[in-house]
Amino acid sequence: MNDAIPTSEGKGLARSAGALAGLKVIDLTRVLGGPYCTMILSDHGAEVIKIEPPQGDEVRDWGPPFHGQEASYFIGVNRNKRSLALDLGRPEGRAVLLRLLEGADVLIENYKPGSMEKWGIGYEEVLSKRFPALVHCRVSGFGADGPLGGLPGYDAVIQAMVGLMSINGDAASGPTRMGTPIVDLATGLYSAIAILMALQERQRSGQGQFLDMSLHDCGMALLHPQAANFFLNDRRPKATGNPHPNISPYSKYRTRTCEIFVAVGNDPTFRRFCDFLGLGDLPKDPRFLTNALRVTNRAELDAILDARLAEEDGHALTDRLLRSGVPAGPVLHVDETMAAPHTAHRQMVTELGWYRGLGTPIKMSRTPGGTRAAPPTFNQHGDDILAAHGFTETEVADLKAAGVVVETRR
Repeated sequence: MNDAIPTSEGKGLARSAGALAGLKVIDLTRVLGGPYCTMILSDHGAEVIKIEPPQGDEVRDWGPPFHGQEASYFIGVNRNKRSLALDLGRPEGRAVLLRLLEGADVLIENYKPGSMEKWGIGYEEVLSKRFPALVHCRVSGFGADGPLGGLPGYDAVIQAMVGLMSINGDAASGPTRMGTPIVDLATGLYSAIAILMALQERQRSGQGQFLDMSLHDCGMALLHPQAANFFLNDRRPKATGNPHPNISPYSKYRTRTCEIFVAVGNDPTFRRFCDFLGLGDLPKDPRFLTNALRVTNRAELDAILDARLAEEDGHALTDRLLRSGVPAGPVLHVDETMAAPHTAHRQMVTELGWYRGLGTPIKMSRTPGGTRAAPPTFNQHGDDILAAHGFTETEVADLKAAGVVVETRR
């Protein structure tokens, strides 16, 4: 169970049973979107039973780097879970799954739409009737219906298809994939929100429901403000690189020591920013009186700021700007961010034994979440999970002998 609180020394550890203690989640997902969702839930106390196919979650191989046999890609999104390897392609495996679903609150899977139905365990026909309180979340590329229904979806492909690539990069680079798998991560986040919404509604109705989550829809939902702009002006949004399409100055600038990002969102902040830099007359310039004018005359404003900021130590300058109320910061590399004092203070790097990862960003006063256990090895908890669900030692041995429960990746 995930209600145990780690006693080992470490950082970013769970210090309570968690806001979701008592929630049981059967996790049939792999790769990123689904596992990211269930890690959010497990960070906050949900018991997550990760059921892997005989070949295992393929991101166990997505390295280097590795810890033992496990790749960083797997390690980064699978802490606090317990692993059982089960062949759901066989009737005996599906029978085990149905026993595990007794008392479960959530089932989340990312099989190709129609797979669960083909196996005779679809939501409408079987699961909703046998487990009426179950929340079944399906994560897929495009959903089950529509012109692209049932087709496979992958983060970068969805980035391309929904327009995210077209607004990333600049005129020189052309459409550019975002370096982080933003669609997968957003789908995990939206799925976690959807699950919690469904559980909240279940408190009133007593009924579960089916959640149809797709990478396509979640990727499209990230198109702000570009979609909002398009709906008003009917103009195709362009990739603007670092500058914001609707705000100026809101961009990256080079200083004597590093690059910095300045985000000036309104006229009072612009006046404060200019006064800070000794450019107090700039807000009175007819070209820069309002944000709309500053956006229109962005090139002229940037040329003035580039010349002024080039003299400064960017690290010291941005610290002073922030403390004066002007949003600004140095452009840091990942290793610099991990070593930053504020990162440590916010416990955004978590450690437990050999394991290091990003901490939970959800900070709760009474029921704080965090790391409870390192990511599991393949089928690490198979025997314990089955025993907890009433399987006898003989039954478990028979399932292993038949290859339904898998001890070594195929």
